[in-house]
Amino acid sequence: MEDVLRTIGTIARALDSIANIEFVDIDLTRGQYLYLARICEQPGIIQEQLANQLNVDRATVARSVQKLEKKNIITRQNDAKNLRIKHLLPTEKGRSVYKTVKRENDYSTKIAVDGMTDSEILELSKLLNKMKKNINHSWKYVKDGNKREY
Repeated sequence: MEDVLRTIGTIARALDSIANIEFVDIDLTRGQYLYLARICEQPGIIQEQLANQLNVDRATVARSVQKLEKKNIITRQNDAKNLRIKHLLPTEKGRSVYKTVKRENDYSTKIAVDGMTDSEILELSKLLNKMKKNINHSWKYVKDGNKREY
């Protein structure tokens, strides 16, 4: 069986390294662009939703959100009905920084699928989403304190 997870991991690490190097000049460090992108694309998202979308624990999200807030890239807004809920919103600076993040993502996507037909790209997207769904089940299972048997 072809080790597709190694290939996916190699691609993900390369793109993450590129982004971390290229985003130094816009004051984003190690993976913060992922959080900013989700917040800009879904203004008002809450930390728990962010954790679930990125498959990271709440403490990791809290640290990253706090750093972005200190840099005035995002802000928190109290929920109108439940003051314990804080909605995450991009600031003007955050929206400006996001434009660079989006351009980099679009460029990297273009490079990654170079030479593929539209139907191949569509099929790849479908297969990757299927894999993501499969893995999300395991992630939630392990996150809840369970251990997989293999």
